[in-house]
Amino acid sequence: MGESGQLALRAVPLRARSVVVLSVASVAGLMMLAWPLLVRVPENARIDPPFIFLALLPLVIVVVLAEFSEGGMDARVLAILGVLSAVNAILRGLGAGTAGIELVFFLLILAGRVFGPGFGFALGCTSLFASALMTAGVGPWLPFQMLVSAWIGMGAGFLPRRFTGRAEIAVLVVYGVVSAYAFGLLMNLSSWPFTLGIVVPGHEGGLSFVAGAPLVENLQRFGVYTLLTSTGSWDTGRAVTTALMLIVLGPAILSTLRRASRRVVVEQR
Repeated sequence: MGESGQLALRAVPLRARSVVVLSVASVAGLMMLAWPLLVRVPENARIDPPFIFLALLPLVIVVVLAEFSEGGMDARVLAILGVLSAVNAILRGLGAGTAGIELVFFLLILAGRVFGPGFGFALGCTSLFASALMTAGVGPWLPFQMLVSAWIGMGAGFLPRRFTGRAEIAVLVVYGVVSAYAFGLLMNLSSWPFTLGIVVPGHEGGLSFVAGAPLVENLQRFGVYTLLTSTGSWDTGRAVTTALMLIVLGPAILSTLRRASRRVVVEQR
């Protein structure tokens, strides 16, 4: 493992118990997103969102963050987390998702890359929570936005450490584009099963979730719904914005974050 990899692992320690908690929370989050597709209900029965999920999901996120802090998150790491969360919240407010312009993911990916998966997960949660408070965007969608963004930051921390220079930026750009589309896909999945009467102009037939229908049929409906409503517009705008920001600002921000991470590690020794 290279120097950067060692620094990343030390920013937010991932002990064995933290890995277990993080894995359980991620599986729980996936189940909360996909449960309508997996349960067997009478045909054409109405499916309503279980509000207990909306209460449990923030609790799951809090448990994971508490586990990270129990692992000995350094005060300087907390300070960096706070600063980056505030910056990301402001950046998200500037774009506000208009036409898919999202300025929050490129910094999240760069920070996860430098400080590691634990830090990336925490930053994904705190960034989206802070931006929601600043833009009055608190709603039932917020816990899902926080969790999916946390996965994006965590995934950046797991990218191979052997890439450097332009190859590293290229890897981050590819990851950013994939993450942008995955974010749109998962957020659509969080609301699509409960949206009734979906009709998209130019497409014959409805695209709503059909309770009791075979899994493959509902997946086809969801795939067409996502393709027609967000893939070519919001998701593509998010992917282009993230890629451009990573290419233009990525090298400079990576250097800055790595200098900060070296100071944190030195203080911890």
